[in-house]
Amino acid sequence: MVKIRKQLSDDGTTRAGSVCGMLAVTAIAFDRDDPLAGLRVGETAPSGQPEPPAGWVRVRVKAAALNRHDIFSLQGVGLRADELPRVLGCDGAGVDESGNPVVVHAVIGDAEAGHGDAVNDPRRSLLSERYDGTFAETVWVPADNVVPKPPELSFEEAACLPTSWLTAYRMLFVNSATRPGDTVLVQGAGGGVSTAAITLGRAAGLRVWTTSRSEERRSRALALGAHAAFEPGARLPERVDAVLESVGQATWAHSLRAVRPGGTIVICGATTGDAPSAELARVFYQQLRVIGSTMGSRHELAELAAFCVATGVRPVIDRVLPLAEARDGFAAMLEGELFGKVVFSVE
Repeated sequence: MVKIRKQLSDDGTTRAGSVCGMLAVTAIAFDRDDPLAGLRVGETAPSGQPEPPAGWVRVRVKAAALNRHDIFSLQGVGLRADELPRVLGCDGAGVDESGNPVVVHAVIGDAEAGHGDAVNDPRRSLLSERYDGTFAETVWVPADNVVPKPPELSFEEAACLPTSWLTAYRMLFVNSATRPGDTVLVQGAGGGVSTAAITLGRAAGLRVWTTSRSEERRSRALALGAHAAFEPGARLPERVDAVLESVGQATWAHSLRAVRPGGTIVICGATTGDAPSAELARVFYQQLRVIGSTMGSRHELAELAAFCVATGVRPVIDRVLPLAEARDGFAAMLEGELFGKVVFSVE
């Protein structure tokens, strides 16, 4: 059924009576210096991708969460110009065609590759890379990519789980080799992964330390559950058992010096660049474990949702905006104003 409603133009004004497909947030061009120049928010037809393959299901999106990945997409990372326009968004929660509340797992494996766990498939992609994403009224995903949403979690809370919270969960509970009572350092308080790691680590009985350049963010991290917060590069009271690293070049040297001999550095990103000195002599002499970590499996997403229900922890949400105001959320992420997740409500 074709919908008729007001449409947001690229400059944020409305045009009444447009005949169109669905409300969506779409990448229409790439610009490394000004990502928002390629962002379109408004009524749009799907991006021209083929009909969904057999075994895919449609989810009516109720809430979707913003990730740094969406900024990268607008800068041309993971997309080609001939794949535009592309509906953005990895994370979402909504209702499937049978009326069941679900959370969308964003990792899409290669069905012909035969990998049981899509997160380990070298040909995997995320929603919004090869297929339209969750920043729309509906999204199509493989049937295996929907996980039941616990009734204890709101759609907004559930929408935060599939990328940053799942990444933090895998870093902590699969790759860090930590146990309750161990000390973990989370580099860069404030982002989605770091706030998730602080919350999850505290709930699991870890001693959680964090760093931030911002005194306000350090204070908010303490209120969130961190046991201590330090300035970047600060000398710590003692070496930690594991470091969760998502900052990259700006904090890598500190991460190497902060971890105890035989300890673990788990790295999931490099927002400040990926070309620091590797300091390989320190790595092998101190017998450090450096482990890459990306997203998590569908099973781990279900575990994460159950963990939230059992412990009472909930994703940290900085703000909830209507999908029609998505540009404001993107701008806030670019300006570094956030502490926690930006969620778009789709009604």
